[in-house]
Amino acid sequence: MAPCRGKFKTILILGSDYTDVSSPTELAFNARVATNLNAPIVLVVSGKDRSPEQVKNAAESALAEVRAQHNEAFAVIANRVAPELMDETLTRLREIPNEFTAALPAQMYLSAVPLRRQFGAVGAELVFGREELLDHETQDTLVAGMTLPNVLARLVSESTIVVPADRTDIIVGVLQAHRSGSFPQLTGMILVGGYELPEVIVRLIEGLDVDLPIGATTQGTYHTALQLFALEGGFTSSPRKVEIARRIFSENVDGHALLEALDVKRSEIRTPLMFEYQLMELARKNRQRIVMPESADDRILESASILVRRGVADLILLGNPLTIKRRANQNGWGLDDVTIVDPTDPELVEKFAEEYARLRAHKGVTVEQAREKLKDLSYFGTMMVHFGMADGMVSGAINTTANTIRPSLEFIKTRPGVKVVSGAFLMCLADRVVVYADCAVNPDPSAEELADIAISSAETAEAFGIEPRVAMLSYSTGTSGFGADVDKVRTATEIVRGRRPDLALEGPIQFDAAVDPDVARTKLPNSPVAGKATVFIFPDLNTGNNTYKAVQRSSGAVAVGPVLQGLNKAVNDLSRGATVDDIVNTVAITAIQAAQGASA
Repeated sequence: MAPCRGKFKTILILGSDYTDVSSPTELAFNARVATNLNAPIVLVVSGKDRSPEQVKNAAESALAEVRAQHNEAFAVIANRVAPELMDETLTRLREIPNEFTAALPAQMYLSAVPLRRQFGAVGAELVFGREELLDHETQDTLVAGMTLPNVLARLVSESTIVVPADRTDIIVGVLQAHRSGSFPQLTGMILVGGYELPEVIVRLIEGLDVDLPIGATTQGTYHTALQLFALEGGFTSSPRKVEIARRIFSENVDGHALLEALDVKRSEIRTPLMFEYQLMELARKNRQRIVMPESADDRILESASILVRRGVADLILLGNPLTIKRRANQNGWGLDDVTIVDPTDPELVEKFAEEYARLRAHKGVTVEQAREKLKDLSYFGTMMVHFGMADGMVSGAINTTANTIRPSLEFIKTRPGVKVVSGAFLMCLADRVVVYADCAVNPDPSAEELADIAISSAETAEAFGIEPRVAMLSYSTGTSGFGADVDKVRTATEIVRGRRPDLALEGPIQFDAAVDPDVARTKLPNSPVAGKATVFIFPDLNTGNNTYKAVQRSSGAVAVGPVLQGLNKAVNDLSRGATVDDIVNTVAITAIQAAQGASA
């Protein structure tokens, strides 16, 4: 442990994995290690195949062994508890005198096995489909020994189908079901028995252009099923499992209370990875419905699959349901929990068109013109937000920023007291997160608009746990400079002081004085902002956009955004070059904004 001294504030020690408290040797060893290191203990007890009373007994036995080693467990958490026994298990655990107790439900997917491992276990060789899809996990195994209608009725999402190779009717029928998009997405198929497929069936399968991995083994049905059902995967075997495990922990364990019980002091350092995790946590606390209009883009479908796994939001995709499901199936993206709305639905189109025509009557818009406008899915999605069918919208992977914002300005409108919509970036630096604005919308804001942007940006900072210390940037600091540009910033600063006297604010101020404590001591020694600014307001779009990109590219900072500020509802824009990670983060941000708007 000596090399770690002074390097880390906290070290987590993962004990070895004992499975049976009736043989306490391993637990005793772990407890002795913790005692010798003066480390507090979180006791994790398995709830698999145990009743609530048995879980309690196991916890009490383990706690007795920990005390025998002169230590205490400050928390007891039951893992892999049957979902229907969660409440009773928690009740039993709370009968144990302990500072903190919790339970985590069993989740079948966490023990799911990669298809590649299934193939290896039964000696199956890939005969059709994409080899890279062998790394997808399978949640269930179905032995298809019945007639085709009964097989189809038993298909479940992300499962492996075991089929005798001479049952070509089932093979073709299942492949058609998988390809159709109207049945659950499968992970793979294993043909057993060693029978050679007829040439006409091979040609038919090749013509279906199915990516689903299909393997063939000479083993029989019984031995294949026996080996497959005996397999169990570790929960850290894939990023997807880790995401699901994090979500389950977040939904069932009060992390703040756990840390309070441990009395661990949080570090002020905030890394990009930490911030992304905190975004997901915030969004999960109050899940919102977010509509994503651009389902024709594969990045949207892939990010939707990730978001659903993380439990970040309840997603709505716009498009043809069969087309979306078919495309998702081809790529192994799970969209079972995503709502798909057809934007050609006559009832919705008519409802939205009448409302749009009503709202834009002063511009002479007719219902017929409104119907035409709604073919633009940004308008359709924004109208869903307007009607409360969605809490927020994320668009822009295909459409321009103007195309995303325009419908919001037409009928969502800005919040009371806000005159201008602006775009901020959450800049994740190596050890902290700050806000840059406006970097996306307003080319040359007036002093009044700049004040609006500053106040909106401070509110954005607060929404994401950043203490707002606002720097109104200019080419001069304090009273040292003159000219129209610096006068605009000076006026904007006074407007902000009048409207929000509670804000820590400085302006005009140069960037170096805003971020460097040494420069700040020289130029503005008594400022509450200089040297430690967290919100940076740029005087124009040219400066803001170039600065955020320069910092992003030269320092390796992660730029999350743009976050649209000032709208009545949560609507956010994507860059057309957005990565899947960008989209995931933007949806999380939108969900957080929507939740805060709903509680305001």
